[in-house]
Amino acid sequence: MNFNSPHSFHIPVMGLGYTIDTPVKVARFGISSVVSIIQDDLVEQMRKFYCEAEGLKYTAISTKDIDHRAKRIRAYLNLLKQIVDAQVQKLKAEAFGKGKDIDKYFRLLPDSSPDKHLYTEMNALGEGPEKEALQQKLRQRIIPGAIDVNIMTKVDNPSYDKAGKPLPDEYSDALSALRGFALSELSSAVVFSAGLNPRLFAYLEKFSDFYPDENGNIKKKIILKVSDYRSALIQGKFLAKKGIYISEFRIESGLNCGGHAFPTEGHLLGPILEEFRTKREELSHELFPLLEKALADKKLPFPSAAGGIRVSVQGGIGTAEEDAFLREYYKVHSTGWGSPFLLVPEATNVDQHTLEMLATAQEEDYYLSHSSPLGLPFNNFRKSSAEEQRKERIMKHRPGSPCYKKHLAFNTEFTPQPICTASRQYQNLKIRQLTEQQIPGAEFQEEFDLITEKDCLCEGLSVAVLLKNRLPVEHHLEAVTICPGPNLAYFSGIFSLEDMVAHIYGRKNILNARNRPHMFLKELKMYVDFFKTEAEKCRATITAKQKSYLSAFRSNLDKGIAYYQSMLLQLAFGKREVALRINADLEDSARVLANVVL
Repeated sequence: MNFNSPHSFHIPVMGLGYTIDTPVKVARFGISSVVSIIQDDLVEQMRKFYCEAEGLKYTAISTKDIDHRAKRIRAYLNLLKQIVDAQVQKLKAEAFGKGKDIDKYFRLLPDSSPDKHLYTEMNALGEGPEKEALQQKLRQRIIPGAIDVNIMTKVDNPSYDKAGKPLPDEYSDALSALRGFALSELSSAVVFSAGLNPRLFAYLEKFSDFYPDENGNIKKKIILKVSDYRSALIQGKFLAKKGIYISEFRIESGLNCGGHAFPTEGHLLGPILEEFRTKREELSHELFPLLEKALADKKLPFPSAAGGIRVSVQGGIGTAEEDAFLREYYKVHSTGWGSPFLLVPEATNVDQHTLEMLATAQEEDYYLSHSSPLGLPFNNFRKSSAEEQRKERIMKHRPGSPCYKKHLAFNTEFTPQPICTASRQYQNLKIRQLTEQQIPGAEFQEEFDLITEKDCLCEGLSVAVLLKNRLPVEHHLEAVTICPGPNLAYFSGIFSLEDMVAHIYGRKNILNARNRPHMFLKELKMYVDFFKTEAEKCRATITAKQKSYLSAFRSNLDKGIAYYQSMLLQLAFGKREVALRINADLEDSARVLANVVL
């Protein structure tokens, strides 16, 4: 992201299409956001759309080109930069006045911003040279938000030639995406999520933009999304030994987030942040000597920005008080606000039907599912049109989806070439195998439901942007999958960008009337429920390994509860009555946890 951003928050990547053009919508206002670049056909559709909208020449990049994925991504990112640069220049040239983007830029800033103070001072002046001088100074202070990109490291399928033979590694999904970003004109960051991919991380060494130039500046930065301190240390060391500087560790809640969930072994967000707070200097001492040696071996300077470890956090933040607490107590540099922005049409792409469903949704409409073909827990929305379609297909005895994009095709149980577990082909084969086993009815239904719960994310997570912009949808697959975090249950309605930013900074409250627990308490409850489910799965035939895992899980949750009890007043923002409610919730979770028998 733009580490000089005037804002203290960023908009994380959401799905494949929900934030694919968010920089065009918000970057001119200084707000950084993250674009998914893994699905090249969607990227190409959006490039064509914006070229036509901006009156620019569009030349299609054909799939016949062996390197079409990287070339499409590179061309789209260059286009985003071109559009945002033009927007910023236009904004800077505007006259100050009601309804102008230049005024909106400064109105959106946090009240603590020196630029906001200067803007307020300028507005209080009468016309004259002094006011004109301040306006010119303000124009020079405008900084656009970053156009960052996301690569989910697990989505790294090989590509095949026309004869069905695998192409060399550099044409795989993730490596092609990285090459497209690396060769683009952007000066921004790639966010790596879903863990360490040695092949992908090693590929960084091929591109000079990831290394410091002669002045120690890095054009392309690395942000690692991590679940805990240990993950940061392992991945950090791997990259430091290659001379790759990690500009930011982005911590995300294991369960209280949108999209795929990566549950830890009972390690809660508060204790995780505490470990980063107390060990930040230790992490620097672990990584920087490795980095310095690797860069010296390559005859490159140490990064000029490497003054310490930068940390951000996201997952379930819902109030200005929580946001401020994370920044002030844990010293995080930025907070991620994702799911609430799905209710902001100015910032994200949600089709009208889905937007209306989200705007009126209840708490029970958000749930942790097994829908993802990746085999990871997936935050889902019961009222999505994709859920309706999935159930209809089962009713018509045609479970599963046609599989055109194949980004999540990893299973070789029945076929030599990988197929997707959400595909009609796989589910038919798996159900046939299940039927042949002649197992009892209840057990059969349970297995059948697990097979057919898998749904196509490649189509579902990308189609909303096409529907919103009235673009062609291939194969008429218009069912929308959307994956908000459960925090969205406490926001009802459709909001403007100014409404949402004002809420983040405490100038306005747009929460609904539902009783919303503190973000840490919500995550704790989700982890306790997850623990109960995992324990129930294996209670009848628990192995020593499973018992050890669950015992460690419970121990970590107990430690987390104790940590929160020691932090009651801080979590309650100094309000005694809030502290009493939080303590009661902690005691309830502790009781539920103690009653789970292993």
